[in-house]
Amino acid sequence: MGICDDRVVIVTGAGRGLGRAYALELAAQGAAVVVNDLGVSNHGEDTGESPADAVVAEITAAGGRAIANHADVADWDATGTMVAQAIETFGGLHAVVNNAGFVRDRMFVSATPDEWDAIMHVHLRGHFCTSRHAVDYWRGQAKAGKPVDGRIVNTTSGAGLHGSMGQTAYSTAKGGIATMTLVQAAELARYGITANALTPNARTRMTEGAFGEAMSKKDGDFDTFAPENTAPLVAWLCSAASSEVTGQVFELIGGKLTLCLGWSDGPSEDAGRMWQAEEVGGAVDRLMADRPKAKPVWGTS
Repeated sequence: MGICDDRVVIVTGAGRGLGRAYALELAAQGAAVVVNDLGVSNHGEDTGESPADAVVAEITAAGGRAIANHADVADWDATGTMVAQAIETFGGLHAVVNNAGFVRDRMFVSATPDEWDAIMHVHLRGHFCTSRHAVDYWRGQAKAGKPVDGRIVNTTSGAGLHGSMGQTAYSTAKGGIATMTLVQAAELARYGITANALTPNARTRMTEGAFGEAMSKKDGDFDTFAPENTAPLVAWLCSAASSEVTGQVFELIGGKLTLCLGWSDGPSEDAGRMWQAEEVGGAVDRLMADRPKAKPVWGTS
């Protein structure tokens, strides 16, 4: 028996790295899994590979249930077909794990519009399309008087929460995903749908270039940055047990699970009237002195 018995879950970008670890854990916990992966490189180029099929083979060889899907997560029609495939094959849908993405690292002064658009397309539109079709299905079930216990699990990043040098587009997209999660949670609760986000810290194709040595496996030590470390959290968020948790962002580093607090009101000073321009600087200095220290942008000291 697993915590996801009889659940049906779509995992995007599930052919490698974190997505693969999620798919394998979900299947081990009893879920039927739609393993989605377009098979592109770390920068989004076609490789001609089909890693989704390899993951499905692993799952079925272990006695689990899974099917492969090769849709582009930013393709509206293709993601609609993917959701329909899950429902037709396994009889329903309970969770969507939005994991697919790639990077185009570039300092802001060197970034191009095409690179910017590519990152927004795969991360923001990619998170939107699959979830939107899933929500249509769950909303229809709710309107028909059927019980709904839906889950959206999004992927943000520390880059999205406090920025990362050389990753303006990626940081912006991931920050948008964190905010989208808050809105989804607020709007969709009435239908029986929760929305949460992860900021995983793992050794993947997307991190090995920037953090390769820091995230490498050390002989004899607990493998802090193994993708498998995040998988149990994903399985729990997709399960019925997480029904009371929504609108949250979780960070996991090795065995350390952190609940991110996000933006909140800081120090304030009320003049009781319109501020004079020459007064503003002093007020800002006092507010900055009173505020808690912010986490630094990645890549700065």
